[in-house]
Amino acid sequence: MQTYSKTKILAGSAVFAALAYVVSFFEFPIFPAASFLKLDFSNVFTLLAGFLFGPLPAVAVSAVKELICFLTKSSTGGVGEIANFLLTVSFIAVPSVAYRYKKGFGWACVYLACGVILQTAMALAVNKFINFPLFNLPSSMFDQLWPFIVYFNLIKGAAISAIVLLLYKQVSRLFKLERPHRENRKKEGGVPEEKNLEK
Repeated sequence: MQTYSKTKILAGSAVFAALAYVVSFFEFPIFPAASFLKLDFSNVFTLLAGFLFGPLPAVAVSAVKELICFLTKSSTGGVGEIANFLLTVSFIAVPSVAYRYKKGFGWACVYLACGVILQTAMALAVNKFINFPLFNLPSSMFDQLWPFIVYFNLIKGAAISAIVLLLYKQVSRLFKLERPHRENRKKEGGVPEEKNLEK
């Protein structure tokens, strides 16, 4: 297990929260029939925080990002931010926890697939029991739109997962989270270095 200083975790989490907030401005619908479902890639940074620092910093990144969004640009009175927070936590929970114990590219793909499925299930629950009732939308509308909610979350989760898999090694080097002493042991014929998110 990698261990990082509290200062490095705090600084890294702050950077990821700021990046997630900025990226959240770049959102767009992908289904005209359900234009309220808007795709953005802010969870790339939340998920990176989960892989690098663990689940609690990732949850903190999401909470800070949603709080800033609520204070600066919310058009839903906080409902959208709460919904986004719940979906994000459901998405990052399995990858950020399980990756602490079993690493490797293949395992990361499995964890991310689990996260996408959980996020999709949570999205159905959140829309049916929170978003639609609070916005006074009829249940018949949910019955018509739930397939779009499923497709949207599958696409969003898969896209974010792919980007994270591509960026992880570069970002971990940027934050200097690699363990050089393990690399030295590998060169000296000791225990081989653990594989992270690389093939």
